[in-house]
Amino acid sequence: MAGGEDIRTLAMTLLKRYGVIFRRIAERESFAPPWRELVRVLRLLELRGEVRGGRFVDGVWGEQFALPEAVAGLRETRRKQRDGKLVSISAADPLNLTGIMTPGARVPSHYRNRVLYRDGVPVAIKEGEDIRILPAAEGKEEWSLRTALVKRSFSPKLRAYLGKGVA
Repeated sequence: MAGGEDIRTLAMTLLKRYGVIFRRIAERESFAPPWRELVRVLRLLELRGEVRGGRFVDGVWGEQFALPEAVAGLRETRRKQRDGKLVSISAADPLNLTGIMTPGARVPSHYRNRVLYRDGVPVAIKEGEDIRILPAAEGKEEWSLRTALVKRSFSPKLRAYLGKGVA
């Protein structure tokens, strides 16, 4: 069993990684202590004013804790106009929270698997060679979603380094 200071360090690490933590996020971390120990430390940090307690993520039951700067970021994101931008991440990325913060099954954390998000909502998943378009996406744009899911994008600096042949 970890000491109080060790648990505080782990709690702050999780908060810095995710901004908001709750039981389902803590349980996915192999190094996290049991939730009952973690929540005790988080409540103490809340009393000290270091973290905020509340309901930050819809559809998640139980206590939630956030860094003050994360609360401001969440409010800004909620007010922001949705632009439909597509973001593809590796399923091995800690941001792969499908099945934790979103409905549906988990996407296995394998480096070849990918998740495509539009405005924070998963719209397509690539597991191995299988690509699934989720119900949140419209059928008419299936091809563009498939392309965005597997397309590699390079920063302008990396593109210049690799040469003109890189798209």
